Amino acid sequence: MVITQKLKNPETCGRRSHTTVAPYSAFSTSELVGSQTPAHAAQYLAGLTGMIGAMSAGCVLGYSSPAGADLLMPVNYTDYGNDTQLYITEDENGWFGSTSNIGALLGGPLGGILLNSLGRKGTMIATLVPFLLGWILLMFASNFGMLVSGRIFTGLALGLTSLAVSTCIGEFASADIRGTLGTGFQLGVTFGIIYTYSLGAAIEWMWLALACAVLPIIYLGMIFMFVKESPVYLLSKGKSKEAEESLQYYRGKNYNIQNELEGIRQAVKQAQSNKIGFSDLKAPYILKPLGISLAIMVFQQLSGINAVLFNLVTIFDKAGSSMSPDVSSIIISVMQMLSTFAASLLMDRAGRKLLLIVSAAAMSLSLVALGVFFYILKQDEDNGTTNAANIGWLPLVSLIIFIVAFSIGFGPIPWLLMGELFSTDVKELAGSIATTVNWSSSFIVTLIFIPLQKSMGDHGVYWLFAGFCAAAFFFCLFLVPETKGKTLDEISAMFGAPTRKDSKDSKKDSGK
Repeated sequence: MVITQKLKNPETCGRRSHTTVAPYSAFSTSELVGSQTPAHAAQYLAGLTGMIGAMSAGCVLGYSSPAGADLLMPVNYTDYGNDTQLYITEDENGWFGSTSNIGALLGGPLGGILLNSLGRKGTMIATLVPFLLGWILLMFASNFGMLVSGRIFTGLALGLTSLAVSTCIGEFASADIRGTLGTGFQLGVTFGIIYTYSLGAAIEWMWLALACAVLPIIYLGMIFMFVKESPVYLLSKGKSKEAEESLQYYRGKNYNIQNELEGIRQAVKQAQSNKIGFSDLKAPYILKPLGISLAIMVFQQLSGINAVLFNLVTIFDKAGSSMSPDVSSIIISVMQMLSTFAASLLMDRAGRKLLLIVSAAAMSLSLVALGVFFYILKQDEDNGTTNAANIGWLPLVSLIIFIVAFSIGFGPIPWLLMGELFSTDVKELAGSIATTVNWSSSFIVTLIFIPLQKSMGDHGVYWLFAGFCAAAFFFCLFLVPETKGKTLDEISAMFGAPTRKDSKDSKKDSGK
């Protein structure tokens, strides 16, 4: 999973009927807040805390590339039983890279339970347990089972963190800086990836696990210092006084919060009064946006992004580039960070649909080019030629274009659309399904990446991913709606969903 800005919803699909509360970001705050300008200091400090949590999550995503390359058994290795060094085979490396997705997938239903029982802040604190347990297992791993267990636990922490942090930010952030704070989570993830790639170039895999374990501890301290429980959660639990104190903290002492507080209170009541289950998914206003969201999620993973990032060092090592594989990986992750920042500036200017179309086209072309390099390299190996040496720069350039294209489109936008396409009453259930599909797809694609390389060759795998990106291009061109500049009610109305205004009108009519 690369990672990307995962604006997930606080509940999951473990129950037949949903009566819980959606993040406040699900509601159009411009309709609820007056012309006052809130203070931002407390929000930025809480957002910075979320970025440290995101860095911790990014470490999980970045760890398998340098660590997997370090652990991979040398070619023609024969010293079995005499060498105390832990090695893994290529097939085991596939599991090592992919099993964090299993943990992240489990984080969805568990996160829904924790968010409603412990609260948003409480869940953020609770992530320290799987983070530390996972990194300790990796630090002291003496066999493959401990490596996989460590990856599952850190993956669980990844899933819980992305869910808890994005939900919390969505519920305390004021409308004027919500986009900035939301983008901060993705930036934190890319910082975490850079952190692991940079350290992974200098230290061994067990010490890298120790370095990664430091960040969750810093994260915990910052939570206690700068984060208050979400006012939305507090109101959903009937804690009006605590909710008022929380909102005042985030908006500043001179900000009049009464109108906004009342707006949140009404939104919470509305969400609690609506019950949506699986049988309701067949309604056209739910089914069509759900189909679009699921397709975009699947295409995100079929681009091969996580398979590429989890094996980045190995890819450059195979390519035989004159530049160090570790240095090349660091360059890629820095470009990902810069392009993620650029995406935050383009999102509300260029529009979601255009960025998705450009993203899919550029990813497809870059993967075709990468496949061409590995095809020429294979021909060199078969024929004893050295033609690939003349284009040794192509893998790095291709992957830079691929990562930049992904980061401005198919990285953040699928999660953004998930929050925009669904009406308030179905956000939790539909969002949970979309999240589950995303993590499942990520696990499958990452797991089969190495077997596909063996059966199709490196060039065949990249051309396959390029084909999926081309299919995504046409899907976005013809089937994905543009949501730029539209309110959430307007987007819902595009699919025939009842809006809040409709609900109010129907109540008036029933009262006559």
